[in-house]
Amino acid sequence: MANHLQNESSPYLKQHQHNPVDWYPWGDEALSKAKAENKLLIVSIGYSACHWCHVMERESFENKEVAQVMNRHYISIKVDREERPDIDQVYMTAVQLMTNSGGWPLNCICLPDGRPVYGGTYFRPADWVNVLNQVQALWANEPETAIEYAEKLAQGITESETFRISKIPEKYSEDDLKEIVKPWQQTFDPIDGGYKRAPKFPLPNNWLFFLRYGHLANDADILEHTHFTLQHIAAGGLYDQVGGGFARYAVDGQWHIPHFEKMLYDNAQLISLYAEAYLQKPEPLYKRVVEETLQWVDREMTSAEGAFYSALDADSEGVEGKYYTFQQEEIDNLLGKDADLFISYFSITAAGNWPEEKTNVLKTRLDADKLAEQAGYSKEEWETYLKDIKKKIRHYREQRIRPGLDNKILTSWNAMMLKAYIDAYRTFNKKEYLTVAERNAHFILRKLITEEGTLLHQPQTPFKTITAFLDDYAFVIEAFIALYEVTFNKAWLDQAKSLADYTLAQFYDRQAGAFYYTSDLTEVLITRKFEIMDNVIPSSNSVMAHQLNKLGVIFEDSTYKEIAAQLLANVFPQIRTYGSAYSNWAIRLLEEVYGFHEIAITGPQSNDLRIAIDQKIYSPNKVILGGVEENLPLLRNRVTERSLIYVCKNNTCSLPVDNLKDVENLILKQEA
Repeated sequence: MANHLQNESSPYLKQHQHNPVDWYPWGDEALSKAKAENKLLIVSIGYSACHWCHVMERESFENKEVAQVMNRHYISIKVDREERPDIDQVYMTAVQLMTNSGGWPLNCICLPDGRPVYGGTYFRPADWVNVLNQVQALWANEPETAIEYAEKLAQGITESETFRISKIPEKYSEDDLKEIVKPWQQTFDPIDGGYKRAPKFPLPNNWLFFLRYGHLANDADILEHTHFTLQHIAAGGLYDQVGGGFARYAVDGQWHIPHFEKMLYDNAQLISLYAEAYLQKPEPLYKRVVEETLQWVDREMTSAEGAFYSALDADSEGVEGKYYTFQQEEIDNLLGKDADLFISYFSITAAGNWPEEKTNVLKTRLDADKLAEQAGYSKEEWETYLKDIKKKIRHYREQRIRPGLDNKILTSWNAMMLKAYIDAYRTFNKKEYLTVAERNAHFILRKLITEEGTLLHQPQTPFKTITAFLDDYAFVIEAFIALYEVTFNKAWLDQAKSLADYTLAQFYDRQAGAFYYTSDLTEVLITRKFEIMDNVIPSSNSVMAHQLNKLGVIFEDSTYKEIAAQLLANVFPQIRTYGSAYSNWAIRLLEEVYGFHEIAITGPQSNDLRIAIDQKIYSPNKVILGGVEENLPLLRNRVTERSLIYVCKNNTCSLPVDNLKDVENLILKQEA
């Protein structure tokens, strides 16, 4: 018999619908039942691509004896963290406060009103049953002790992300940046790139900061390590050398053995990063990575309506990575005379380059393309050969049982991938990338924006409507502004402005000088949190700071700019303490120190000039406006039959120019 998850749309929740545990989705039914029966809650949180979530399900939640204990004494709620990140934030903070660590699966035991009293991540079956019995005994015999502890913990959760309103500095300086960068730089791994740690996460926003900082500060060492890192990431097994796309992290320190799940948000950010890195330094490897990853998105992660799916599991046939690994004899049999070059290029061995599993995870050396030169290939011939041989291997691999697909469509992640397509289009000028971006943007308009103009977190189903969180608004605003910059269609800007105004009305706390993660109109949990620290995804507040500043510049709106400035000022003291956790804020700081350029292109050739500027001039701190209509303040009284370019900064514009060299000189002069 199916439990109460049978009508859910989340693949993760549906995976648990036939467990003997009497799971409920988060909602009034479960919460009311717990209160009515005075039973403790189990709030168990995970996601579809989570390997250890599947392990705990097999060991505990499919175990009838374990389920009996859970069903007798508890009301059990299963949550998809990607569907309800607001719930995940609250209980993750609770577990981190209790244990100084966190992760998924996340399991919290709570009072009937939802306040946590005990929690952890993965539990072995015997340990889980022991915990359940002990906490139940406490609730039965000493309920006041459990309530007292829950009250203290709830207070800690509320206070976990507070900060003071800070005075906005008259000026930020290069010294401020150096104070952030110097200790951060000490963590660099000079041997394998990235940071001196294992496991290794790609953390694209970190390297985007260093790419921009190295360029703007003319810091050759930072730039060198950034490119060194990007090359190592792309050469390792973290990158799917056959099918494109990146896994979530590498378990070792050499980027070789991945935790094989592929997440949409990682790949969106890495596409944007490699596209921008190519502008700064046109490495062929970066172009290859962007092209192959977008082909993977198109092939495996795109719906018929042009929306993007969420993730691919790490496991297939119950084995992590089985779909992605190869034995040398498979390659020999498949490729014949071409096998030796392929085996050498991708570091394949007869014993397996992943000794623990006696198989091969494909990787390359940084100088692997020299093998092609030695074999007599020109660069163009090698690219063609590599595409053909990878396609052959991929088709062979596709005969295997595929990893599970999480086909949830999440607004924020779709917006991130939309922007990734735009960034790739800006760098490589492939019209098909813009076509995909526009198609996805229209999907958002049709399916993820309500008649009232507000966002949904995911498409509505007959059984569930989830209103959007701050990150949904922030990333859609960012994507729509980016879409305007490559189309000069003001409708996208107007839509971004409307969404920004809604966030100010329903999410912004003027006393705190920050945005709540949830709106004033949504369900109230045990506390209402801000999201300030940048993680593998930039925080929603940092993205809002960027986009409000940009909208303030575009529309000459001082309110937007003041709120963005206050946000940065409030977080600025924390950036110095831990740069890696505030990298998107640090990128915003770069704009303050080195300036933010407004480039206005007018006249009939405005789009051609925009393409040339995007492809030929690496200037990360800018917004581009243009077209043949005077529909924005910066374009007013400037549109003529002749195409002209204005470079502006701090409310002051240059005399118009009509060529790239002059534009580049003006930007360099303003950055100096």
